[in-house]
Amino acid sequence: MSSTPASSASAHTDATSRPTLRAVFVDANPTLGDIAQELSGTIDIPFAINRQPDIRSDALPATLAGAAIALIDHTHFPTAIARQCEGLAHVVFLGTGARSYMNPEELGELGIAVHTIKGYGDTAVAECAVALMWTAARGFARMDREMRTGSWVRTDALQLTGRTIGLLGFGGIAAEVARLALGTGMKVLAWNRSPKTFPGVQFVALDRLLAESDVLSLHLLLNEETKNFLSRERIAALRPGAILINTARGALVDEDAMIDALRSGHLRHAGLDVFTIEPLPAGHPLTTLPNVTLSAHSAFRTAAANRNLINAALDHCRRIAAHGR
Repeated sequence: MSSTPASSASAHTDATSRPTLRAVFVDANPTLGDIAQELSGTIDIPFAINRQPDIRSDALPATLAGAAIALIDHTHFPTAIARQCEGLAHVVFLGTGARSYMNPEELGELGIAVHTIKGYGDTAVAECAVALMWTAARGFARMDREMRTGSWVRTDALQLTGRTIGLLGFGGIAAEVARLALGTGMKVLAWNRSPKTFPGVQFVALDRLLAESDVLSLHLLLNEETKNFLSRERIAALRPGAILINTARGALVDEDAMIDALRSGHLRHAGLDVFTIEPLPAGHPLTTLPNVTLSAHSAFRTAAANRNLINAALDHCRRIAAHGR
C-alpha cells in the first residue's frame, strides 16, 4: 500500500495538522509478507511491505522514507542508521531478541521506541527444543548423515524417560517445554532469576540445576547480564555426558567452551537452533562435530506462530495509531 511519506514535523501538533502515520515492514520474507499483506487491511494506517528480506542496513532510510513505524524481522538497525531515518518514532521488532539487532537504549535517546513481541511462538519453540532433545538423545542426525553416504552407523541412545531436564530461565517457552517433558515421564528442574512456580516443576539453585540435569535447555533473554551466562566454568559444572539444547540466543553460551566440551565428551550432544554468528559461516567448527544437531534459527517458524507474530505486530501499529505509543 503506497502513501506520501510522513514529514519530520513535531509529533506534538494536534490531530488536524499531524502528518499521516505510516508503517513499513522493511524485511518481509515470502511467508511473513503474504500474511502481512492479508492482514494489512485490518489496520487504519498506510502499511507498506518490502519483500526483499536481505535488505542492507544502509538501505533502511530510503525504504522507510519518513515512515513513523518500522517493522523489523531480522535486519540489523545500527544507531547511526537510525539517525538518518527522518520521522521514525517506533520500531516493532518481530520477536523478543531485539538486542541482537539494535541498541534499544540508544534508539530511545533518539526518540525511537522499540517494541518487542512475546508469547507468539511459545509452543512452536518448545516443540523445537523437545525435538532437538530427542534427536540428540537418539543420535538420529548422525545416523541420517552416515546412511546417506552408505555407512551403517548405530550408536547407543540415551533413554529419556525418568531422566532430568533442567530449564535455565523460566518464561512462556520454558513452561511449554516443562509441560511436554512432564508428559513424557521426565523430571523437570528449573532455575529462574526471579521466583516462579509451576505444577510439577521443582525450582532449585543454579549449581544444583547444572549438576543434576541430564538435559539442559536454555530459556534466558539475552542482555548484558546474561551474555555468556553459560560460561566455561558453568559448562564444566554440568553433569558429565549432559545434552545441551539452545533455542534462545547463541550469545548466552561461551561458544568456544561449548565446542571444547563437545570434543572432550563432557557434553554428550548439543542441539542448537541459535548461534553467536548467524547465518552460521561455512566451515564453522560446529558444522564439523558429529555430536551436534543444527537448526537454522527456525524454532518459531510454524504457520500458527507466524500468524500470531504478524497479528501481534499489527496490534502494536493499532495501539500506536490510537494512542501515539
